[in-house]
Parts: sequence; structure tokens; C-alpha cells
Amino acid sequence: MPKNNSSTIEFVMPDHACDCHTHIFDKEDLYPFSPQRTYTPGFAPLSGLLSHLKHCQLGRVVLVQPSPYGSDNSCLLGALKKIPEIGRGIAVIDRYTTDAQLKAMHEGGVRGARVNLQTHGISDPLYAENELKWVASRIAAFGWHIQIFTNLHVLDHLYKTILSLPTDVVVDHFSQASATLGNKQRGLPRLLDLMALGKVWVKMSAAQRISALTDCADVEPIARSLIEANPERVIWGSDWPHPGARPGQPRSKEHVEPFNDVDDIQALNRIAIWTHFDDHLQKILVDNPRKLYGFNS
Repeated sequence: MPKNNSSTIEFVMPDHACDCHTHIFDKEDLYPFSPQRTYTPGFAPLSGLLSHLKHCQLGRVVLVQPSPYGSDNSCLLGALKKIPEIGRGIAVIDRYTTDAQLKAMHEGGVRGARVNLQTHGISDPLYAENELKWVASRIAAFGWHIQIFTNLHVLDHLYKTILSLPTDVVVDHFSQASATLGNKQRGLPRLLDLMALGKVWVKMSAAQRISALTDCADVEPIARSLIEANPERVIWGSDWPHPGARPGQPRSKEHVEPFNDVDDIQALNRIAIWTHFDDHLQKILVDNPRKLYGFNS
């Protein structure tokens, strides 16, 4: 299980601050992994997540269905039952998911459905377009949003599709923008435009996934552009317990893949710096998650 980091928060954490991107990996005998998974994660139960929240002074959390469980959301739903006041969830659905199951998930705190293209190496815009339309048709009645994990190249092709959807869209992990390329890269203007229109939200999460520097300082220009595009459409997530492939190391489900060593408090401090410690910090950590996930005031 990941260890808490030892950095110090350099700002006054607002009440009800939310970590909008976390995962739970419980014991496999309780919640078996999908045979089609691309990797096998370590042990990261709810107790570890709650310790993470306490250490980071966070009051709310969003659990995101991780790919090793496929569309079996049992682990996520089981955890949400234990934290109904502070927790919300993002599920994964498939063609076998029934309306009754969607209703039960909604009652259990789920507020969105994830389309995970990046983990599975899917970059076909036509496939992505069809998947978004199908998912939207299933979840719109519940007021959910679509959460998509893809890159800027695919997102660029999805511009018109996203505008036509009956749901909002939340983009994971900076939409995999390259920090090295900064603000001059294909797809980023489309993303900023979708944010300005209020159609897309962006998770400034897992900055280490797009950075070439250990302190992620090169992400700042992109982060500031996202905030300037629409500060009411930006949220933050830690990506706890930090799964993710390492450069040059192929993923395999045959062996347990160790979690990445990430300083979550430093990630929070970066958000404060990127927002100049102003009112946008309150929006990103508290106000925007409250609106998007339907937390009580």
C-alpha cells in the first residue's frame, strides 16, 4: 500500500476540499480482477485512501473505476457505501449493464461513467466517437457526465461530437498534453475552446504523467492556460495510489505492478502556485467538485 509523503501544505486548505481522482484496489479474493486487464495492481484499500485524505487535509473524494476491474464496479460501490457523505464515484459500463444497475449505482453515489481509451492503447477517433455517443445515451437520464481518458490528438477529432452530446465531458490527466510542447500543440486550442463553452471539465491530475521534470514545473504554462480558459471547469485529483506504467517498462498482468512514488502534498502546493493562491483555488478544490459531483453544500 502506498505510503504517505512528508511534505507540508503551504496554504490554508479550504473546508470540503475534494480529491477528484482516486482508485481503490482491495483484496483479489473479495473483488477479482478482470482477465482482460493490462496490469495487476497492488493492495490499496479504502483505509489507505482515508489515511491519504487525512494526511492531505481533504474532506471529500471521488473514486474512479480502475481498468483492472473492467466493468465490475463492485469494489467501488462497496467503498462508497462506507463513505456516503464524502464520497462519489465514476463507474465503467458496458453493453451488459442494465438500467436497473445504473439506477442502483446512482443511488450508491455514482455520478459519471468513464471511457478509458488511453490505458488500452485505443486512438481511433471513430471508435471513440461511437463509444461516447453510446455511453451518453445510457447515462444522460441520470444527469451523469462522461469521463474520458484519452490524448489531445483524439480529443481534437472529437470536438463536434462532444458539442453534440447530451452530457458534459470530464477529461482525465490534462488530456495527456505534453508539458514539453507547452501551449503550442495540436488539440490544446480545441480543449480550451470546449472549456470556455462550458462543455468540458479538465482534471489537473497526475502532472507527473505529462511532465519531463521531477518537480513538474514545466506543466505550469498548460495549467495556467486551462485555468484562464474557464476556472469553473477545472478540478484536481491526486490519482492515488498512483498506478501507471513506467517509461520503457511494458505492462503485464502476470506480476504485481508497483505504485509510483508521488508526493501528493507537493501536487496540491503546485495547484496553489498555479492559481496564485487566489479565489480560483477555492473553485478548483471545493466549488467545482461540489457542482460536478453533487455534494451537499
